Amino acid sequence: MFEHDFFISYAHLDDEALVAGEQGWISELHRLLEIRVGQMRGEKPKIWRDLKLQGNDIFAETITERLPRIAALVSVLSPRYVQSEWCNRELNEFCRAAERSGGVRIGDKARIFKVVKTPVKSERLPEQVQPMLGYDFFVYDEAGRPRELSQEYGGKERAFMTKLDDLAYDIAQLLDLMSNGDVIAAGAAPKGTVFLAETTYELREQREEIKRDLIRNGYDVLPDRALPLVAPELDALVSEQLLRSTVSIHLIGRNYGVIPEGATQSVVERQQALASEAAAGSALSSIIWLPQGLQVEDERQRNFVQHLQTSPAVHAAAELVEMPIEDLKSIIYRKLAPPAPAVVKAAAASAASAQGEEHLRVYVLCDQQDAEATRPLEDYLFDAGFEVILPFFDEDETQARLEHEENLRSSDVILLYYGAGDELWLRRKLRELQKSAALGREKPWLGRGIYAGAPATPQKERFRTHDAMLIQEPPAGFDPGAMAPLLAAIAEARRASS
Repeated sequence: MFEHDFFISYAHLDDEALVAGEQGWISELHRLLEIRVGQMRGEKPKIWRDLKLQGNDIFAETITERLPRIAALVSVLSPRYVQSEWCNRELNEFCRAAERSGGVRIGDKARIFKVVKTPVKSERLPEQVQPMLGYDFFVYDEAGRPRELSQEYGGKERAFMTKLDDLAYDIAQLLDLMSNGDVIAAGAAPKGTVFLAETTYELREQREEIKRDLIRNGYDVLPDRALPLVAPELDALVSEQLLRSTVSIHLIGRNYGVIPEGATQSVVERQQALASEAAAGSALSSIIWLPQGLQVEDERQRNFVQHLQTSPAVHAAAELVEMPIEDLKSIIYRKLAPPAPAVVKAAAASAASAQGEEHLRVYVLCDQQDAEATRPLEDYLFDAGFEVILPFFDEDETQARLEHEENLRSSDVILLYYGAGDELWLRRKLRELQKSAALGREKPWLGRGIYAGAPATPQKERFRTHDAMLIQEPPAGFDPGAMAPLLAAIAEARRASS
């Protein structure tokens, strides 16, 4: 059906080489796309690029006749491109031709690929590509200046090749969809839909990494268009796309970000607020990620981060994590595909019970600083007939978290050791207990306690909660008598459940 797989539309000024004798930026893009798309599809793509058309050529005869025979358009946007009547006509004519051959969109994929070589204000871009997310081949430095990505210049070869690989992958996916010459309504059904919130520029690389990983694992990723910078329009679009999602992911960095017209919150903060609102009465859940050791100078961002860390409304539907980005991925996939109910483990537990092995499992959850301080408590509980489990502290944070989640699923009693950890640590752990059902826990706790150990602080003296029994360590240190109320409550709960 199509004579060419895709057409690269560009301004000739953007292909002028910075070093005499070398290829221009567009020529290099052409060469690399030909290689990567070919490797992904197993056959060399047919690419058309205007190498010789000049201003005195007849546009209608040269361009218009070919465009209906082209499957896709790669528009390389720049300040010169948006000023060029020629480039705009190429885009317009392709859209007209596409409408006569199945439309600009095939299923959920667009036949136009928006490649931004040099940043241009959104309102100056051609109307057809304004709502598209596109592929930004530039980054902003610490001073906020755009730096163009290149395979050869500026030490940004890896970022350039990563972005090129994303573009090539998506082109190959579209061509596969259209390969039989028919207009296909949709590809394989996605595994699920994720709202990956837009973030500030210093976290764009991490966001792109997560997006790439999700797409290649079969998930649809929203937003599927650029977010408006007018408050009512932003709210409407984000709310609509959150309704289509099962999980929302919010990457929070050191910068506050852009505030839309008519708003008082940044785009980043507003997306998170709308996700909290959307979660009420729905299946939507959120993951909020903060980089480890985050240092924030902007007062607005400090207030926002503090709100995320302390607000009950946020934590009612969100899991706040501070970990390496690779570990975040395992949290995301666990949210998207929760573990199946532990049928095998329940059967094993029943078999152990039949053999008389009925030792209750107590998970003594503590901060790493308190690992040694819990020893008297651990020894006492073990001597009392409990199987005592402590957290797994290891440099492999993913393994430590998986072990922690397994302990939350399988233990009979939870005892939080409130020692060197601060109240913020304690409240986070209490929230994890509230969400343990989402991890596959099927039975209620037989006992939940908080052991307030040394050092004594005013915060510990004032602390109160209805979520667990509070046990204050005597000034002289550990005393078995202090544990009596919790042990009695466990025994009563065990009798009631038998």
